[in-house]
Amino acid sequence: MSHVPSDAAERKNLPICRGVIDYFPLALLAVAEVSRVGNDQHNPGEPLHWARSKSTDHADCILRHLIDRGKLDSDSLRHSAKLAWRALALLQEELENDRSDPGSTKLTEA
Repeated sequence: MSHVPSDAAERKNLPICRGVIDYFPLALLAVAEVSRVGNDQHNPGEPLHWARSKSTDHADCILRHLIDRGKLDSDSLRHSAKLAWRALALLQEELENDRSDPGSTKLTEA
């Protein structure tokens, strides 16, 4: 299932490359590293995947990492990168939970 709208006009209004990747390339690389290191820690030997049931306290973790922003964690990853990962996880789950139609590509409720 694609998460990208099928309507051409809707797709053009979601500039994921120019509006996200091009704005934050270093930050997104840091978040990708958090994903890899977290997968190695929580799912050793398994392909990269989000084991959602293993950590569900995103809001609390966001604030803990915010307190230590600008510093490195014990695994040498930036607290800010972990904060960003948690913020993306929280947003992803909110958007998924808000959808009345699981196959919908709408990002907001009408």
